[in-house]
Amino acid sequence: MYRHKLLISLVFALLVAACSTSPTGRPQLITKSDAELIAQAESTFNAYRSTLPLSTNRAKIDFVACVTEAVVAELEPPYSDIEWELAIFEDKQVNAFAMPGGKIGVYTGILEVTENEHQLAAVIGHEIAHVTARHVNERASRGTLTGIGIEALAVIMGGGYTGGAYTASQVMNAGAALGLQLPMGRGQESEADVVGLEYMAKAGFDPRAAVDLWQNMAAKAGKVPPEHLSTHPASETRIENLVSQWQKTLPIYNQALADGKEPACRKTW
Repeated sequence: MYRHKLLISLVFALLVAACSTSPTGRPQLITKSDAELIAQAESTFNAYRSTLPLSTNRAKIDFVACVTEAVVAELEPPYSDIEWELAIFEDKQVNAFAMPGGKIGVYTGILEVTENEHQLAAVIGHEIAHVTARHVNERASRGTLTGIGIEALAVIMGGGYTGGAYTASQVMNAGAALGLQLPMGRGQESEADVVGLEYMAKAGFDPRAAVDLWQNMAAKAGKVPPEHLSTHPASETRIENLVSQWQKTLPIYNQALADGKEPACRKTW
């Protein structure tokens, strides 16, 4: 009887926790506190800054900062109240990330794939959307149930550009459940694409450039795992989803231009 009552209490607690919804209206299970994840993210970000080489290329720093600041300026509370911090790592890795608490990391390798400020804005908007949609919180909360640790979570959340997405076997080795983490990861990536597209459009960046970005990524990726065995959607799927959002995001972009939002971020190298 005691175990029965305990189970009912646990189910009720999880249902209460699941009352949270994502920016697109998707129900979320959130049991990890923001404060806990922000503290962990700050520690991890500081570790990256102290161990990975930071870029000293002024042109690259100014370009990434210009795009990032323009996108961040379009966020709403509570994320507009955060003092966002940017680090640009001198590394050939084609990747970028954002962490709870407003930490953004960009590897210079991704600048070789993004042809202009619009394509980089698609990357920055996507990564920031992971934070505003509380994807890390959601995965960490699910991770508590599936035995996945915060370190493994950080690994799985990474990748996704040019074939960097983790395969089923790698996720399983990290302690996650195939039937839960992989579909969840793909859903979050698609959601970050949609939300990030709105962010970049509001800032005055052309949302159509996101398609060009993923075409570049697909060309560079080479052989990748099948979509159903990956943490990220296939490039073809992403492109279709992005195109389906143009009817909504192009008017936002046109309004931003009409309002004079045309960030002067240019590649000069």
